[in-house]
Amino acid sequence: MEGKPRVQTKPFLKVMDGEACFPPPVWLMRQAGRYLPEYQVLRAKAPSFLDFCYTPALAAEATLQPVRRFGFDAAILFSDILVIPDALGQKVAFEPNEGPKLDPISIAEDFAKLHGRIDCCRLSPVFETIERVKTTLPAETALIGFCGAPWTLACYMIAGKSTPDQAPARLFAYRHRDLFQSLIDRLVQASIDYLAWQIEAGVEAVQIFDTWAGVLPFAEFERWCLMPVEAIVAGLRLRHKDARVIGFPKGVGHHLMDFAARTGVNALGLDSSADPRWAAKTFDRGLVLQGNLDPLALTAGGSALETGVRHILSAFRGRPHIFNLGHGVLPHTPIQHVEFMLDFLREDSAK
Repeated sequence: MEGKPRVQTKPFLKVMDGEACFPPPVWLMRQAGRYLPEYQVLRAKAPSFLDFCYTPALAAEATLQPVRRFGFDAAILFSDILVIPDALGQKVAFEPNEGPKLDPISIAEDFAKLHGRIDCCRLSPVFETIERVKTTLPAETALIGFCGAPWTLACYMIAGKSTPDQAPARLFAYRHRDLFQSLIDRLVQASIDYLAWQIEAGVEAVQIFDTWAGVLPFAEFERWCLMPVEAIVAGLRLRHKDARVIGFPKGVGHHLMDFAARTGVNALGLDSSADPRWAAKTFDRGLVLQGNLDPLALTAGGSALETGVRHILSAFRGRPHIFNLGHGVLPHTPIQHVEFMLDFLREDSAK
């Protein structure tokens, strides 16, 4: 005889499953990181950032630090989107004060050097990190996994570094359509595998970050952003039919409507440029909305922070909403501003 369905007790998962909660659950992109003094102490224990990501004891502690300090409703796995290129065989390094450096893909021979499938063994420390976090995370706190979207990963893989306008990848996509499509297809399958393995290790939702989606005209956005994320969500659900997926296509404006309609994500992450009132009126109530406080308002504090939080709460009240930033926590964000935001959000919600 089948038992009764388990009642969901985690606020974040309640909302991801379509329930409107007030106050809304809250977590922050880049909630673990350089603005925390305990993170700085931890980071000094690893010789490089990639070593940090691949050391389960350190990565698990970094994942847990902001939950321990602030009581967020969800933890997000501490890792980096570039572990996928690394596990495909592309050389990845992080230079101090310079950001990521990769061996760029500029010709077909460079692409041919990549593995045909992502290396599960290379990523095994990530899955061990998830398992470690699960044993320590508070019972009411959810765990989120993630990956970078194929377009955003391709931007790094082709340029070999971060660029201001993603021109190297955009030119490559125009000049070498078939080869670029092959790279995107490889990244789609790698993302499906990676997210499925994260779910099997214990994450309860995943977020797909498409940080550079906003630089493309619509036809290119459709081909290199919409269609790949749609394929990832479909492929992931063939392996985990109830997978909870958040899509975060940064900077795409009203193309958010196409993204939500086409990709099949459960939740749509809004960047800070999206008007919460427009989003609340535009999207079906069955779609969870996440966001979208300006990270600089959090850094500024005071009335800017109060106004931003109140505006978001007012716009999304009565529908499934996850409170978050419109991008990641900035390194110079004062800790007391995060504390104030959480107190204000919860106190204002209780009125």
